[in-house]
Amino acid sequence: MAELFKTVYKEGEGEIEEKKSRFIAHICPVSTEEEALAFIAKQKKSFWDARHNCYAYRIGARGDIARYSDDGEPQGTAGRPMLEVLSAQGITDVCVVVTRYFGGVLLGTGGLVRAYQGAVLEGLKNCAVIEKQPGQERLVRCEYTHVGKLQYLLAQENLQTLGTDYAAQVEIRFLVPAGQEQGFEKKLTEAFSGTLSSEKLRDVTFAMVDGEAVYF
Repeated sequence: MAELFKTVYKEGEGEIEEKKSRFIAHICPVSTEEEALAFIAKQKKSFWDARHNCYAYRIGARGDIARYSDDGEPQGTAGRPMLEVLSAQGITDVCVVVTRYFGGVLLGTGGLVRAYQGAVLEGLKNCAVIEKQPGQERLVRCEYTHVGKLQYLLAQENLQTLGTDYAAQVEIRFLVPAGQEQGFEKKLTEAFSGTLSSEKLRDVTFAMVDGEAVYF
């Protein structure tokens, strides 16, 4: 079965306050460590006057690359708890920086852990979480009399139609998640008694965003 994973579609942020300290989470999709480090540097530059800019990031379909920093907070109270939130949510290819403006009241280790995790969760609420997966863009040609039946089959299989061209024959481009190609081809053959088949156009990585396929 093809592997899919959750990530964030665009940057987002969220803020909480604990005993007058402000915790501001900034979240960004990344696909390499270089992108993660660049985002961290950007946030540190933007919030240079903050007491702490702690971070965590996970990269790879299984989060094989994972790094974090407490940035001066007591060890184990910021970066790792932030990373644990990302892991628990199953979100990867993501970097989060939590900026803390100290409010003058010490929170203790437990309070810090809850605050940093709470900030990450608040930030994720304001992000569009999507599922990235590999797939194929495919094409099928048919007679005009078969269009309705073919469109019905695609809808039944929850396959996204990408475009339809009307010429001597009708050409329909559609998207198939990896691992479902053979199953769909079998159903296509059965539905049209072997008179129709589809061809692969290209491999893609995609996610569904607001009902539309977005490529990466």
